[in-house]
Amino acid sequence: MSVLKRVSPGWGILPIIIFLGAWEAVTRLNLIPGQILFPPFSVVVREFCNLIATGVLTESFLSSLIRVLIGFCSGSAVGLAIGILMGWKDVLNKAFSPIISLFYPIPALGWLPLLMLWIGINEALPIAMIFICSFFPICYSTASGIKNVDRNFIWAARTLGASDFKILATIVLPLALPTIFTGLRLEAGMSWRVIIAAEMVAIPTGIGALLMRAESLIRVDIIIVCLMVLSLMCLSFERLFIYLEHRLTRQWSSHARH
Repeated sequence: MSVLKRVSPGWGILPIIIFLGAWEAVTRLNLIPGQILFPPFSVVVREFCNLIATGVLTESFLSSLIRVLIGFCSGSAVGLAIGILMGWKDVLNKAFSPIISLFYPIPALGWLPLLMLWIGINEALPIAMIFICSFFPICYSTASGIKNVDRNFIWAARTLGASDFKILATIVLPLALPTIFTGLRLEAGMSWRVIIAAEMVAIPTGIGALLMRAESLIRVDIIIVCLMVLSLMCLSFERLFIYLEHRLTRQWSSHARH
């Protein structure tokens, strides 16, 4: 059993290594005709290094990253605030719930034509799209997480004389954290998908714009590099929120014990 525990972490990397090796072998052996449309992995890595050295990838990545951070953080903050109010106060839930339910099903990209007319094609456009992408799901998941907290804990705390704010801060929010962080994890990855689509359609800078330029030049290696960056950022954001969830959950648990 101890041997399996020592070996198990490496097994997650093994399928990736096998996949990359098979990719390189298939293209080098010409099993798939036309390396222009399906370049070897080594060619993609070489182009990745070239794009970094010339600053093209770094500039595009930073443009997309800044937009994602501004849109996601602002949308998440507003979504969390309104979601907490909706979950905690039935009056506010009844007031806001019809509006949230009405707009929540609309895909973020569905707002693009309207936002292009309202805002124009500028830096505010992708940020507004990511704000919308983040706000509605996080608001909904936060409100659902708070409403699903066992009311017996709240009644017990009120019986002991705890104030509403203390109950919310020390009981309700800690118990709702898993649901809240699930929404944050999902929307962090979705924000990257939305920014890539917005940049491909309307913005001349960023990873999405680089993708479109590569497509017009039939540079499949650059396209794959952009997709790899997108994948890594989605994974990194997801891992970050998993880490934060574990840290906060552990802190709440230690406070509860004391």
